[in-house]
Amino acid sequence: MDDLIQLAIEPAAWVALTTLIVMEVVLGIDNLIFISILTNKLPAEHRTRARRIGIGAALALRLALLGTIAFIITLTQPIFTLFGHSFSWRDLILIGGGLFLVWKATKEIHQKVDSDRSDLFSTDGKKATLGVAAAIGQILVLDLVFSIDSIITAVGMTDELAIMVIAVLVAVTLMLVAADPLGRFIEANPSVVMLALAFLLMIGMALIAEGFGAHVPKGYIYSAMAFSAAVEVLNLLWRRALKPKEGSEPELLE
Repeated sequence: MDDLIQLAIEPAAWVALTTLIVMEVVLGIDNLIFISILTNKLPAEHRTRARRIGIGAALALRLALLGTIAFIITLTQPIFTLFGHSFSWRDLILIGGGLFLVWKATKEIHQKVDSDRSDLFSTDGKKATLGVAAAIGQILVLDLVFSIDSIITAVGMTDELAIMVIAVLVAVTLMLVAADPLGRFIEANPSVVMLALAFLLMIGMALIAEGFGAHVPKGYIYSAMAFSAAVEVLNLLWRRALKPKEGSEPELLE
């Protein structure tokens, strides 16, 4: 108890906590986009429950991994060398998760652009191509990958377990609050779905590169995502402005 009080009055602890919360929220965006896209393929009545289960699993995994920090740190130790590069368990997990994301995003993009099968992928809840159990299973796979990456990054930023736990709780709570609005927004704007899938494809490639030792600064990735999202927002506003107002007649070109 005294340690917690001492920690609470240290300015450095608050700086570390704020930085870690921001980092956890940013890293959680990847997870949240994947969850939103996947659960939107479920019948409408199952989406909220699936999102909560997926985000709850992310919280449970992160807290469980925090309790095994000594083991998590060993995941960064080399286990074998191939073509002059040493691979650790973390590298293999990132490569596996990246390949899964690339496969999933590519498959979804192919389905979206294949007009002959567009009826199979309706988001109105009347047709679904994915069961709840299958969706949750895929969410759990990515939860594990993102959780391990998140915890290893957090360990590199602070040694205080309490700060890590608080940061994870705050970040996952924000994910839980944002899940349904984000899912509805993606469903209501089909072009956003393609942009989100492109994000997942880019994140998957970055994970693979990271696994092979080619470090890609996350700032570059999220800056590109933020710029693309800003352009898409402008496109949405433009399309909304082009729609004729209710009750008004369209102008005729002379």
